[in-house]
Amino acid sequence: MKGASSRWATAFVSIIAIIWVVPIIGIVITSLRPVDEAVLGWWNTSQFTLTLDAWRTVWSHYPLLDACWVSMKLAGLATLATMLLTPAAAYAFHFLRFPLRRVILIIIVNAFVLPQQVVIIPLFQLWRQWGLIDNILAVLIPYVGLSFAWSIVVVKNFLEEFPRELIEAARIDGCGPLAMFGYVVLPNTLAPIFAIGILQFLWTWNSLLLPLLYLRSQIPLPVAFARIAGTFDSNWNLRAVAAIITAIVPLVVFVVFQRQFANGALSRSASKE
Repeated sequence: MKGASSRWATAFVSIIAIIWVVPIIGIVITSLRPVDEAVLGWWNTSQFTLTLDAWRTVWSHYPLLDACWVSMKLAGLATLATMLLTPAAAYAFHFLRFPLRRVILIIIVNAFVLPQQVVIIPLFQLWRQWGLIDNILAVLIPYVGLSFAWSIVVVKNFLEEFPRELIEAARIDGCGPLAMFGYVVLPNTLAPIFAIGILQFLWTWNSLLLPLLYLRSQIPLPVAFARIAGTFDSNWNLRAVAAIITAIVPLVVFVVFQRQFANGALSRSASKE
């Protein structure tokens, strides 16, 4: 019975894997075919020509290196700020007692249901008054601020099972709130920190709306590749190249963060034992 269920599970997972892999293969093949063949569909083999013209066109006509650096800077700073500020905020809301603690937490959590499109016009007016248009701060501040709505909840839920005996022991040893956070809570919350790091990096790397509205000279990859999509030209091969280049860095970062995530989970379980 177990062998049959195992075979069914293997077959199901294989089908899901094929569903995910086939579009990736199609994007790669589309990026290697001329546009007159790409518009017929990557599966069409009546005419099959492999060429790197689309890759050369994208690299020569669009500032990809500058856009990649801007994307790395935006995603890296936003992810780092979120990974540093979120555990501190979650620790304060969970372990400390201060006025209006629950009210502030409810306001932050309710921001999760606020659509991003609602804040773009007030933010645009504010950034224009402050002279922050075409400044990366105009994008970094909303990136970090909007992420608090879900990241604080993730870490706070993790702290619900945190052993309070460690907190009491730290207080008996004379640790203050900052010492307890730095030496007791923070080393044991690596798992949720790296989890929100993965999600934040993926979101900020692929974000298009805020950089498109607030940045002019410094544009990230999603904005640069949005200009590749022609209004009248069916440049599917160029779009395929843009999709591949955009997905490479998040894939590598996800693998690296996933390893750190696993190490954090193992270290936490070991500390419990």
